Amino acid sequence: MEYKKNDIVTVTIEDIGNDGEGIGKTDGYTLFVKDAIIGDVVEARITKCKKNYGYARVEKVVTPSSFRVEPKCSFHRQCGGCQIQAMSYARQLIYKQDKIRNNLVRIGGFATEKIDEVMEPIVGMEEPWHYRNKAQFPVGYDRQGNLITGFYAGRTHDIIANTDCALGAPENKLILEAVLTYMKENNVTAYRESTGDGLVRHVLIRTGFWSGEIMVCLVVNGGKLPASERLIENLLAIRFDGTGENGQDKRIASISISTNTEKTNVIMGKEIRVLWGKGYIQDTLCGLTFSISPLSFYQVNPRQTEKLYGLALAYADLTGKETVWDLYCGIGTISLCMAKKARQVYGVEVVAQAIEDARENARVNQIENVEFYEGKAEEVLPAFYEKASREEWMEEGLALEKRGEGRSENKLHPDVIVVDPPRKGCDEKCLETMLKMRPERIVYVSCDSATLARDLKVLCDGGYELRKVRGVDQFGGTVHVETVCQLVRNKQEHKKRINYREEEVEDCGCIYG
Repeated sequence: MEYKKNDIVTVTIEDIGNDGEGIGKTDGYTLFVKDAIIGDVVEARITKCKKNYGYARVEKVVTPSSFRVEPKCSFHRQCGGCQIQAMSYARQLIYKQDKIRNNLVRIGGFATEKIDEVMEPIVGMEEPWHYRNKAQFPVGYDRQGNLITGFYAGRTHDIIANTDCALGAPENKLILEAVLTYMKENNVTAYRESTGDGLVRHVLIRTGFWSGEIMVCLVVNGGKLPASERLIENLLAIRFDGTGENGQDKRIASISISTNTEKTNVIMGKEIRVLWGKGYIQDTLCGLTFSISPLSFYQVNPRQTEKLYGLALAYADLTGKETVWDLYCGIGTISLCMAKKARQVYGVEVVAQAIEDARENARVNQIENVEFYEGKAEEVLPAFYEKASREEWMEEGLALEKRGEGRSENKLHPDVIVVDPPRKGCDEKCLETMLKMRPERIVYVSCDSATLARDLKVLCDGGYELRKVRGVDQFGGTVHVETVCQLVRNKQEHKKRINYREEEVEDCGCIYG
């Protein structure tokens, strides 16, 4: 049978796709059905037809799956941020475990037996709601011209008016209402993407779950905010319920604006101006204190992050004698965790503000065995390697290793490299240089198991063996999942790949031969 757009069909959902969509067949024709749960029988409206498959959305659930639950948020289907909120949390974890496993097999090319051998059970959340310590809310108008804030509807820039996200901190609702009141009372306009006029684009809110400190940053299409003292008054008048985990009352600690006058999808501008309080908030993670600015990368789920970093530290297998490179180090969270058990740690990060924060975090925590470099990992690491590989101690370190008397004590020969790259994964040049630096172990922390699988294939083809893999769910209700992997240098394979002849070392300027 030939199907066309807007046809209504009855489908039994038998599988789940990478984006959380249900997968079923009707008369042999495969449909990817948004908002359907594995085990559902649904009436679905076809939205797009290809030759052998199509896309659809649920019109009616005929027979609900045993895994279907009542969503906490009434906007979850329109918003698109919580793609699998209607799936029981226990089934979400199975889905995420399978997603990691399937990507490693399909994209990474690993044997299923190998993955079954090295993969450990996923680490789930005790409470999969209100776990996000950061949220960015677009500000705009509804069709009647009313000022609103909330979230973009899936695959659009239409704002759904919702100030009470089930994943965000409960304090966000009170803050957003105070901002909207200030804007209405002082005739402050919202930004319009279609024309490029208007002032307030987004509201960034960050909450220190441990400290109770809260940051509010308005992203504005200009250099200043009119009647800003009124905004400050509104925000400081809020009385929050409860305390931080340290027992201190929750409170506003930082109010600022970020200037962004570009026509772009990038939310934050580069210039931050403090209106009240500090330019940052502080929070505690893994027993360390961190300063977090509006531009800082900081994991959004601190409770699960402690489990994630604990795994990374365990996989690094440090004894106190090792040199560690932490690439994509952000504000130094992993670096400082590693420094507690390593001899020396070097961190690399492209965001200048994050590097400033990382250095300040090292100072605040009185950690001296760590250094931070500003720049892209794929540029800093190769440049450093090319420079370092020509220095005199290179030959001495190579001789020591060849004789089995230990590794060089210099940065060129780290014992461990840790990578926690953005969703796109590691740059090809960065991977290439990691292989040249030949660490004993690589710990790869990933927020996208597809790009992780691609990069692991390169590293394992370059002489490393995948020893451990474990998922950590940081994002309940969504299709996203973090993964931690341990790779160990395969010395037998590595000997086949290295030529120690002195003339080749001189020719190529490195120790790889």
